[in-house]
Amino acid sequence: MSSDVSTETEPTTATPPTRAWRVIDIVVAAVLGVACGLIFVVWNSIGYAWWTAMSAITPGLAGIATGVWLLGGVLGGLVIRKPGAALFVELLAAVVSTLLGSQWSIETVYSGLAQGIGAELIFAIFLYRRWNVSIAMLAGAGAAVGAWTLELFTSGNLAKGAGFLLTYLGTCVVSGALLAGLLGWILMKALAKTGALNRFAAGRDARVEA
Repeated sequence: MSSDVSTETEPTTATPPTRAWRVIDIVVAAVLGVACGLIFVVWNSIGYAWWTAMSAITPGLAGIATGVWLLGGVLGGLVIRKPGAALFVELLAAVVSTLLGSQWSIETVYSGLAQGIGAELIFAIFLYRRWNVSIAMLAGAGAAVGAWTLELFTSGNLAKGAGFLLTYLGTCVVSGALLAGLLGWILMKALAKTGALNRFAAGRDARVEA
């Protein structure tokens, strides 16, 4: 694994960053939301096929396919670094996926809301001050817990046994940490290296590391 992934960078400024959203924050968050929504559309077929295959092996193992659907919240939080960014990007991505024909229809939007809240809570716990790979993976796991919690009620999982619920929770969390958290971190670093994030703290951190 490259040093870019393993390095845990913290803000170095003594003054707390402003929490107010700028116009550029809104624009970039919207772009990220649409981009992640398009990724979701592709994953709706690939991920669901993987989901079905894993379910056939062991009930609850399908959670390992969920991580990509959680990517928006992590990436939005890492790039924008403002309260509400994780929720905004994940929810917008879910809306885009729904409008482009998600097989789960309006339930996709509910999932985006729950997943975005899960990621947002992790960033909030750390007061929107820590943006390293560990926090990214925790945010991915938080989004997974949000998705798992919602599905207790929307998918009837609450009526299933403890073995299924624990297996499903575990695989969702692992998938969220890796396919949303770690992958989100890698994507953020790649974007920063292109100069696309120069007006964001993520871009400034990348220049300092270089």
